[in-house]
Amino acid sequence: MGTIDVKRELRGLYGGKVGWFDVVEIPTMHFLMADGSGDPNTSEDYRAVLEALYTTSYAVRAICKTDLGRPHTVGPLEGLWYADDLGVFTARAKEAWRWTMMIWQPEWVTADMVATAVGKVTTTKPAVAVDHIRFEEFSEGTAVQTLHVGPYDAEGPVIARMHDEIIPGRGMVASGHHHEIYLSDARRTDPARLRTILRQPVRSAGE
Repeated sequence: MGTIDVKRELRGLYGGKVGWFDVVEIPTMHFLMADGSGDPNTSEDYRAVLEALYTTSYAVRAICKTDLGRPHTVGPLEGLWYADDLGVFTARAKEAWRWTMMIWQPEWVTADMVATAVGKVTTTKPAVAVDHIRFEEFSEGTAVQTLHVGPYDAEGPVIARMHDEIIPGRGMVASGHHHEIYLSDARRTDPARLRTILRQPVRSAGE
């Protein structure tokens, strides 16, 4: 069996074109998740959450490969971003942000497998904050999304256009949390070349 890569298997959800806003249907998917708040550039909790998510995801991958013979590529980091006032996102007022960071898991991953992975991480890397982690189904349904290429701090105008022009122009309203999918490794990529999916769940304005 070949290695499963969610970016390849679900190209329509993990790809796009700059300046083009697609309406997509998101199936129910499974994720490792962890919550927090504050500026991701300065928050120690944010760093701890990312370390826990990646370490646990790689431990799950090892179990899938060894026990099931079903290898997969660890999915990209994704984030749900929310606040009482959505204006903080276009204003980039990061101290007011709340977030749920998450990494996709294949459909054959079970809660027991995740618990085993967490146990292994706890034993081998006790400093990793796996107590932050939970394993959940996530259903978004209909969403509008686009590809942004460039620094994260340049996303504001694109998000504003999505909310103020694109979504109402298609007879829809925002429903659910702003969702970002980080297709590039920010540690190794020039900020001008960072590729990020910007997604907003929506519903019909008549509902």
